[in-house]
Amino acid sequence: MERMLRACPSLGGLVLALLLWATTAVAQTASPPLLQPPPTGAPPQAPAPMPQPAPAAAPATGPVAKGLLYLSAVFGNDNQPVKSGLHWRVFNAQAEADGTHALVAESTDPTPTLSVPNGEYIVHAAFGLAGMTKRVAVNGRPAVAKLTLNAGALRIVGVLGDRPIPPNRLAISVYVPERGNSEAKLVVENATAGEILLLPEGTYHIVSTYLDTVGVGSLEPAGAAGNASNSVVTADIRVQAGMFIETTLRHRAAVLTLKLVNTPNGEALTDTTFTVLTPGGDVIRELIGAFPSLVLAEGDYIAIARHGTNTYPAQFKVQSGLDRDIEILAQSQPQSP
Repeated sequence: MERMLRACPSLGGLVLALLLWATTAVAQTASPPLLQPPPTGAPPQAPAPMPQPAPAAAPATGPVAKGLLYLSAVFGNDNQPVKSGLHWRVFNAQAEADGTHALVAESTDPTPTLSVPNGEYIVHAAFGLAGMTKRVAVNGRPAVAKLTLNAGALRIVGVLGDRPIPPNRLAISVYVPERGNSEAKLVVENATAGEILLLPEGTYHIVSTYLDTVGVGSLEPAGAAGNASNSVVTADIRVQAGMFIETTLRHRAAVLTLKLVNTPNGEALTDTTFTVLTPGGDVIRELIGAFPSLVLAEGDYIAIARHGTNTYPAQFKVQSGLDRDIEILAQSQPQSP
């Protein structure tokens, strides 16, 4: 047996092949055909719908074409570059539906380089109260916008005698004058003394008011208007393009303390009301108390003290820089109201 198996190895292979073929045949006979015709009388079945392909993705939008915009400004008198104080704004030249122009870029650098999409733009350079605009096109290549500013700088300081006046003691206003009206158009209100004002080239009318921050016993409300003294200095200044101008306004005033006394150098009487007038009768200030104080411009004045039912007038003179007490004697020439 062992020898037979060795002698006929192909027989075993043949038997195995026959068995495998028979199994495959049986399986094929038992399985239904892949495509069967429908039974007689049955309606034909529609083929299963094919899945629709997903819509093709929209092609990715390429990068927006941009260009570089170089900005600079010069003064109109000598073409010297503006090195500080600039505020650049770049607007879309195409107006929106509401009429405004979209802000595309801005910078406070004196000479900025901006990357913006290709298109038409309006470039605006602000230099304090001065400004200039220019239309420029960016088409993928570097574009240059160089603006000319007809503007200058002005600094205003105040002094009393030889002493600088602290900035909080001055109220400064700047006007553009017109013929017959020096205060026609207010352009700067309550400017701080010592600050640099950037203004368009032209003539300006300056008004400086010395503030009475002492105001002890004043019957007027606190605030810039209530603290304004009658020491007012004005000046007309010419601002030139590219020039820095410093103007010193000299006030002539003093601080006066009012007292109603029975004897010279005596104790001040309480519950006293004072009215300070010009020689022409214009009321400067009304105060109450034993020794109220106020700032007055240099000149002649009348003070009327009221105590009880009596009034006591007195004349006095103010000298610039000479702060002093003004004593009114209660026993001299009393007048009943």
